[in-house]
Amino acid sequence: MEQDARARAHRSCRERAWRAACAEFAAAERSTELAAGDLETWAVASYLIGRFDAAYRAWASAHHAWSEAGEPGRSVRCAFWQGLTLVLRGEHARGGGWFARAARVLEHCPPDAPEHAYLRLPAALQTLEGGDAETALRVFVEAGALGDASGDRDLATLGRLGQGQALVALGEVGRGTAMLDEAMLAVVDDEVTPLAAGLVYCAVIITCQRAFDLQRAQRWTTALSAWCAEQQGIKPYRGQCLVHRSQLLQLRGEWAEAMAEIRAACTHLADLPGDAAQGMAFYQLAELQRVRGAFGEAEDAYREAHRWAHPVQPGMALLRLAQGRVGDAMAALRRALEDDLVPAERVRVLAAFVEVAVAAGEPAEARRAVADLDGLAARFASPHLEAIHDHARGQMLLADGDAAGALRPLGSARRTWQQLDAPDEAARSAAHLGAAYRSLGDHDSAVLEWDTARRRFTEVGAVTDLARLDELCGTPGRHPGGLTAREVEVLVHVAAGRTNRQVAAALVVSEHTVRRHVHNIFAKLGVASRAEATAWAYQEGVVSTRRG
Repeated sequence: MEQDARARAHRSCRERAWRAACAEFAAAERSTELAAGDLETWAVASYLIGRFDAAYRAWASAHHAWSEAGEPGRSVRCAFWQGLTLVLRGEHARGGGWFARAARVLEHCPPDAPEHAYLRLPAALQTLEGGDAETALRVFVEAGALGDASGDRDLATLGRLGQGQALVALGEVGRGTAMLDEAMLAVVDDEVTPLAAGLVYCAVIITCQRAFDLQRAQRWTTALSAWCAEQQGIKPYRGQCLVHRSQLLQLRGEWAEAMAEIRAACTHLADLPGDAAQGMAFYQLAELQRVRGAFGEAEDAYREAHRWAHPVQPGMALLRLAQGRVGDAMAALRRALEDDLVPAERVRVLAAFVEVAVAAGEPAEARRAVADLDGLAARFASPHLEAIHDHARGQMLLADGDAAGALRPLGSARRTWQQLDAPDEAARSAAHLGAAYRSLGDHDSAVLEWDTARRRFTEVGAVTDLARLDELCGTPGRHPGGLTAREVEVLVHVAAGRTNRQVAAALVVSEHTVRRHVHNIFAKLGVASRAEATAWAYQEGVVSTRRG
């Protein structure tokens, strides 16, 4: 009977039915002593469904069993995965202890055994994160070559992953992304184990984002979603996958879907204490709350992100700017720029710094930040980064009084955002483009740009952007029908056919608050029903006939 249970467990693993496999292994263990290979496979299955304590017990038992069986290489691998998964969950001391134990067993392995390369990978990653990409690259190249020579697909793929990460860090983006694509080829062709596949997926997506390669990030995020869906009950990787999906949905202007994904991510990650993706998830939640004008909720989420050691800038500074606390925003971003930031993080902080410096009346500060962005844009040939850079340069020139000079970068930014299917970013560039046109006396062009921006901001409920647009137009607080920004946001949801309860959930307010807003909207517009209010919204262009 125990043989049948073990066979069923291994079959379940081949079918990626991890929960079923764990149940079968547990049943087999009750009647017999499991072999080292059984324990190792059980550890992987347990880890994939989030039963971390069970996974660590099984890996420890497998490590000792392989050692007693005279298989030091297999013993080292168990210790390696034990240590690596612990480190990834933030348990660095325990993880380091397992790496040290693996190194002791490694002395019994041949000098050309692939396990030597496995144990060099964690140190190489630490070296890369420390800023020495060249040294790390050499280690990753050796690991990939040894993986190829030994036929170890996990090692070869992890080596190529590291090479891609190091090359991107060195500014060789083309070579780096090509290496990342090669690593992903081994994953999608099912050549590597699930543990290696999950690590490669997440690392590649993050590296693509750092290289400002949104198309690749989106493609591999979609692939990761499909991969997670094939794994029964998978816990690690899925939370980070949901965060990435939310970020991409927000960029595409699909805010409701982005909010649903990030809430699902926070719920999912709540069951995974120690997962570093917690901080990433709360930061993304805060970003969505901030642009929707839910400042209190955004601040709470930023604080949660900080509790998980995730950077809260530039989001928190942009929140302070929206609250009128410009000095606090400037101080926070100045300090953030003193940190040793990776290029992608530095770009985001610099772009926010330009916006805040302009608002603070500090054009010289804005010029210095744009000069910094000039260098980064030249280093990374990326449409995404070019759009960020052009928008920041346009803002700076406009603040400097060079409206004519601002037209070209702002127009270029708007076109690039449209090509990247980023409608909200395009609308932000359009808002500043309108201000440039007005400064040059071209009022018709200004109104066209502002109307385009206002329609987009209103449709998605971008309260913060609507307030900024009012400042650029010189008509703060003015909206069609005398509505407030929040009333316009509620009207958009009403026009979409949502109930008060659904509107309250979307805006994270009470139903009572929504009812009060609806009452005020009816009174201001002189209408008696939701249908009449909806008709007015379409007639006045508050809601367009083509949503998106």
